[in-house]
Amino acid sequence: MTDATASVPSLRRHSLDAVLAYAWDAEAFTASDVMAAVALTRSTTIDVLDELVARGLLVEMPNARAVGEYSKGRPARRFALRADAGLVVGVDAGRGHVTATVADLRGVPVATSRLSIDPERDSPERRRRAAEKIVEATLTRAHATRDDVVALCVGVPAPVNRSGRSPAHHDGFWQRMNPDFVDTFASWAPVVRVENDALLAAIAERTDGAAVGYDDFVALLAGERFGAGIWVDGRPLRGAHGGAGETMAFDRVEGVGSAFGLAPRCVEAARALIDSGELPAGSALADVPPSELDAKTVLDLAAAGDPGALAVAAEVGQALAVVTGMLGSLFDVRRVVVSGAIAAGAAPIIAAAAAALPTALHLPPPEIVASSLGADIVSTGAVAAAIEATRTRAIDLAPFALPAER
Repeated sequence: MTDATASVPSLRRHSLDAVLAYAWDAEAFTASDVMAAVALTRSTTIDVLDELVARGLLVEMPNARAVGEYSKGRPARRFALRADAGLVVGVDAGRGHVTATVADLRGVPVATSRLSIDPERDSPERRRRAAEKIVEATLTRAHATRDDVVALCVGVPAPVNRSGRSPAHHDGFWQRMNPDFVDTFASWAPVVRVENDALLAAIAERTDGAAVGYDDFVALLAGERFGAGIWVDGRPLRGAHGGAGETMAFDRVEGVGSAFGLAPRCVEAARALIDSGELPAGSALADVPPSELDAKTVLDLAAAGDPGALAVAAEVGQALAVVTGMLGSLFDVRRVVVSGAIAAGAAPIIAAAAAALPTALHLPPPEIVASSLGADIVSTGAVAAAIEATRTRAIDLAPFALPAER
């Protein structure tokens, strides 16, 4: 039988974590505010606040009287999270680009950089060098160094297990996309986290996007290829090898046929309609040179009411409806968020998909919505994931040790 009584150190740690969690989500606050939220005694609260100030995680602000909020009696001490106590880095290591964002502890971006990668000349070593180069350049733009970084998260287009590594792939693609970034950046930050890009999109949507307040949803990266970040019962699904949400199974799904995303489907459907000679009269698609036909052009025309482009959106929407129906049936989610750069113009496709959702799911079908987080959603999610990791482990990190322990 184990003793369930908490030790003094663990009680202290619990108090530190609870007060820090409150501070991370609050603006300026007093000890009384903390006591009301965390249920600690006044003496413990003051002691913990002083320790967090000593650790550099909180800053004591001018008291209430000094800012005109208190006029009688002893002025209350005011505190706030010290957002500049450290920096986090979020990296989107996509197939054709690497984007890095440096942000403070509240997620406010300080600097962002982007580097293109030639997929035809890609290799694990080239990818590692590109990622290091862009992170270094972004830190320089932020007037910072590696010593300022407390956590770094990299998003990759590959399954990622709990250790930050990807399983073997038959042609080595997953190893090229994730050449053990967890080792690459081990010396750059106390905390290094590597995640699948769609899972980071889900973290971004739940932190500050279309899934805030949702415990059951899918963030569907839907540009060039489908990738699903699945969130069920208030937590992400990862799987034994990090493969939850992999979409190669779509190859065998009638009405979908492949993991290709909405962008190539728009172009393929538009070309097929034009070549068939069945393009509606007056459609501006007839005037688009074949070399300039892309998803944005099609979707812009659909948004303007062009009949040919709307026919394309309706066809592509059928595939999105099947994908959404599958995700809803398998995971019983309330919402599917179409994410990534394609989301900005996806309204005609989403409208067609919503109208075509299968009626034989038995479960209520998910709502389909567009993300508002844009093309940088993966790096946004990587920043949020790095902050989450920092919040969880802040008291254990060397940059936030007590002065006597440094």
